[in-house]
Amino acid sequence: MLLFLSILGIFLSLILLFFNARKYTSSVYLSLFFLFTSLYGFYQYVLLYSESVTLISLFLVNLSITVSPVYLIGPMLYFYVRSVLTDRSKLKKIDLWHFLPTAIYFISAFPHVFVPWHEKVEAAKALLNDHGFLLVYKSTLLDKIFPALAIYLSRLSLILIYDLWSLGLFITYLVTQKSAAVFTKQHFMKKWLFILLGSLLILVVSQFLLVVKSFEMHFSDLFFTVNVFRIISAISLIGLLISPFFFPAILYGLPRMPEPPEQLNQDNEKANKQANGSARPTNYFESDYLNSIEQRAEFYMEQHKLYLDPDCNLAFFSKHINVPAHHLAYYFREVKKKPFTDFRNEWRITHAKALIKEGKANEITLEAIGSLSGFSSRNAFITDFKKSEGVSPSVFASRFN
Repeated sequence: MLLFLSILGIFLSLILLFFNARKYTSSVYLSLFFLFTSLYGFYQYVLLYSESVTLISLFLVNLSITVSPVYLIGPMLYFYVRSVLTDRSKLKKIDLWHFLPTAIYFISAFPHVFVPWHEKVEAAKALLNDHGFLLVYKSTLLDKIFPALAIYLSRLSLILIYDLWSLGLFITYLVTQKSAAVFTKQHFMKKWLFILLGSLLILVVSQFLLVVKSFEMHFSDLFFTVNVFRIISAISLIGLLISPFFFPAILYGLPRMPEPPEQLNQDNEKANKQANGSARPTNYFESDYLNSIEQRAEFYMEQHKLYLDPDCNLAFFSKHINVPAHHLAYYFREVKKKPFTDFRNEWRITHAKALIKEGKANEITLEAIGSLSGFSSRNAFITDFKKSEGVSPSVFASRFN
């Protein structure tokens, strides 16, 4: 279970990076938060549940690299929440101190890289024979100063501090009414942040108690069967990792306050004039952004007749109207409740009907009318026409002969 959840978290972080890294720095913080959290889960899996001497040995070789990012879980969460609330995602020089715990652990663990391989193999075998070996194993310079329990709890304590800090910042915005400028027309953000911070709080507290109990029982096998701490920890981790999938706007990075280029503004003004008779100011919140996608889609189809190109697919349409393809996919799925192909074919059918009503069916074949309307084949034209009008093109054309 822990291995599966770790892989799921890594997959989630890659999705967030793929969709959002280029434009929204706040989403980069979120993706790194999920990545480092997943690596922490994988770290626990390797040490406590893996039965591979090689895997454990390889993990111990790169201890400074594999464990150091755990100390970045809290800072990444705080940077994300702060950037969402303030709409400022750029880091300042003073933010460098957030990376200090990571740097300290990395430096203390780096000399362990040069420990001979056979010693790490022996340590891995000892760990497999008795997990209590973690109580005495000295893997960093810090282990020579502090007890092993203190090292393990320092990671969780740091995450807990940042989670409470982020939660306090969030509550402050709610109490002082600053959230009115942040969550307007995107009330889901309140629910999303509560779920994110709340799930992490439960996870960290349960993990804290789990680690303490593990050290008390010297990692006995009895403890690793079934206990309430593990169940709560697993449920909260599952909730944390799957929560973004219930908020597509977070997953796909729909902008809260995008800054479109000048050409995009001009095109939106034209679309607004056509739809409403006059230009109106553009608000760049998510709901207005989705409205702007609708206006641009209708405007470009009507004015530029993109549907007439046989190659008009989602990627083609995205390139021409200057809207990311994954934003269009979200718009058609969640707002229009139909795929892009149905939207495009409606325009093609409307064009074909106009040609038939003009008497073109008396001059050229119906197959040619379908081709002039953007359909790549006769069968596609007939099938989509029947789907839309309930009759074949020939039956429809007979009404106008």
